[in-house]
Amino acid sequence: MIKDIMDDIISERKSKNIEDDYGIQNCWNKMIDILSKDINETVAYLENCSEEDIYFISEVFEDVSEQLQSKEYIECLRKLDDKFPNLDMTKDINLAEEYI
Repeated sequence: MIKDIMDDIISERKSKNIEDDYGIQNCWNKMIDILSKDINETVAYLENCSEEDIYFISEVFEDVSEQLQSKEYIECLRKLDDKFPNLDMTKDINLAEEYI
């Protein structure tokens, strides 16, 4: 279920012009809402995401962390950082960790 919803949101986010601040923020808010509902669903979903999807989701790592307040979430992000080193997410993950 979460995958279908997130696929739609990520697709919408990809279609936004880089200067469409309102549209991008709206996509981020949707992602934050979905990913902040259930830690177990979120971790399971993230573990199966593509590199491209993680790239877009990484834009909201900190906000989701603030909502979830979960070390399990941070551990999941660290595994994703190892899995997708080209995304260079370490700084984002460190910042997300500060939110818990």
